[in-house]
Amino acid sequence: MLVDGKKIAEEIIVGLGASLRGTRLGIVVGSQDSATGSFVKMKSRIAERLGVEVIFGTLEELLPACDGIIVQLPIPNADALLASLPPGKDVDALGPAPLVRPPVAEAISEIFVRNNISAAGKVAVVVGAGRLVGAPAAELLRDLGAMVSVITQTRGSLDALKTADIVVLGAGEPGLVKPGMLKEGVVLIDAGTSEQGGKLAGDADPSCAGACSVFTPVPGGVGPIAVAMIFKNLSKLAKIPKK
Repeated sequence: MLVDGKKIAEEIIVGLGASLRGTRLGIVVGSQDSATGSFVKMKSRIAERLGVEVIFGTLEELLPACDGIIVQLPIPNADALLASLPPGKDVDALGPAPLVRPPVAEAISEIFVRNNISAAGKVAVVVGAGRLVGAPAAELLRDLGAMVSVITQTRGSLDALKTADIVVLGAGEPGLVKPGMLKEGVVLIDAGTSEQGGKLAGDADPSCAGACSVFTPVPGGVGPIAVAMIFKNLSKLAKIPKK
């Protein structure tokens, strides 16, 4: 089954209603490729629908002016920027001691709930250990009771995919995973968005869909849901009394 991320995202956005009207979202942007630019445009479009003002600038400029802030990765000096971002304004949950869950983890959780997927006791493999996808996905799956292994360029082997009940991809390597590498009926969450020939592409070859019980395409799968979850996080943070 293909996950319709755009439909799920739309339902989340509609559910937020007018709760965010008048809030401000700051975005700190570094260098942009087509994947980054696509996500920034998507965030800006949703913000306009919800009555959220989007402001671009440096972290220092945005901190006093915004209810929530995104440090758009990749960006130079990312560690220092994220360390300086107060938890109460960290909508991506990338800094220390976040008050909300990372949007990709929220998106995966939403997909599981809507498709009655239980991770408890299942074998799960996460490809990639990045802070946007791999790390939060692995943490979520452990919290849900899965037996999780993480594969990177220097650790583990893609052979592990053959026995996995749940696979989350976040390597950023277009077409890395082929159908023959997967267990029949696997739940495959492809969040490995990158650029290929000027278009967005996932880590899974699209033909993998035929081997999966649940498959998230790229584009149109995890991405739109994760962006919607940014605004759900903004709504939560905006309600926290500021000291």
